[in-house]
Amino acid sequence: MASNELRRISDLKTLKAFAHPLRMKLYRALYISRTATASQLAEQVDEAVSLVSYHLRKLAENGLIKEAEQQGRDGRERWWQPASKGVSFHEEDFADEPEKAATHAAIGRLSFDQHVELYRRYLDSAHSWPQEWRGAASSSEYLARLTAEELSALSREMHELINRYEALGRARDEAGDTEGRENVAMHLYAFPFHS
Repeated sequence: MASNELRRISDLKTLKAFAHPLRMKLYRALYISRTATASQLAEQVDEAVSLVSYHLRKLAENGLIKEAEQQGRDGRERWWQPASKGVSFHEEDFADEPEKAATHAAIGRLSFDQHVELYRRYLDSAHSWPQEWRGAASSSEYLARLTAEELSALSREMHELINRYEALGRARDEAGDTEGRENVAMHLYAFPFHS
């Protein structure tokens, strides 16, 4: 079973292992499915099983995912699961050396690019979703004048709120309440800027 804790990645080796476009997609797909085989994930990301297997092993070598209990009849199938509730990266863990700072910035850009790609796919297919889902989806921009302390408090509260709903949805899903339940992506960015 995966740890119920968020894993804070603070070492460059693990950050570099995660900072690969396919590995990030695989981690996201595995996080959503909770457990999967390389074959199942390869189908989801439209890549060869051998390539997916290689990248899954790299994620496992760095403790980001781990083997899950066998779920199929075929003992040759290797099942995977995330090793933790999720991962986080903090700027202060990588600011002390240029290579660390550059890698942290690169993973931030890569993550943002994947978020944009995911949202664009939704926009391109929004017409195919029922009205209740189109009405429930949201896109907002808020501009505020805050102190760093206020922004930190706001971020903490937003994470707590989202974690509460994520845990509620997961618990209900695991209890068999799957009717009308879909994967939902929420991307939050809060940062200072000069006008």
